[in-house]
Amino acid sequence: QLQFVESGGAMVQSGGSLRLSCAASGGDLDYYVIGWFRQAPGKEREGISCMSTSADGPTYYADSVKGRFTMSRDNAKNMVYLQMNSLKPEDTAVYYCVGMYWLDITTVHAMCVMTGEPDSRGQGTQVTVSS
Repeated sequence: QLQFVESGGAMVQSGGSLRLSCAASGGDLDYYVIGWFRQAPGKEREGISCMSTSADGPTYYADSVKGRFTMSRDNAKNMVYLQMNSLKPEDTAVYYCVGMYWLDITTVHAMCVMTGEPDSRGQGTQVTVSS
């Protein structure tokens, strides 16, 4: 089963930038649709970006991060990244990777709005944005 370890979370000031990394193991990333989700205290989880099995495939961004965040992946290195720019206090949350086997999900949008549990998810990394 695919496993993830996220890193790169930190405390930054509003307007700052961070790059999150997600190291995958236990499976072939070529067969997985990958997403970045986040969850803030007292709020429901939010799928903010989901990417198809290859780096040049379709990518979905939630309206809340569109134009500020960029997702990328390097299947050869088993790595997934999230570049976050123009950070806002409302971006404060635990960010984590999720993976769905490509046959288990229809579109990248469907993955980001899914309500069930993904095939795989990491423990997350904390991002705190101060005003």
